[in-house]
Amino acid sequence: MDILDVEKSKCIGCGACVSIDAEHFDFDDDGLSEVISNDNLKSENLQNAIESCPTGAIRLAKTSEAYEGNVNSSSDYKQSSTVVNAISES
Repeated sequence: MDILDVEKSKCIGCGACVSIDAEHFDFDDDGLSEVISNDNLKSENLQNAIESCPTGAIRLAKTSEAYEGNVNSSSDYKQSSTVVNAISES
């Protein structure tokens, strides 16, 4: 299963992803990008947001490859500082 993943240590808070794809991204309390949805991962806006990230902080990853490695293997995912802010409906 793929999840949307943001590496906070690379994010500079430029807002490109948020402005291109507000369905998947928003700013966290520190002004950095955070994932707000893991639905519709094949959207054109999402691909454009990933490609527009100037630091390469955004990617689609397998749950076991998430930057922090703290995504549960169950069907429910908890928000972490860098991984996911959604609940899987699988």
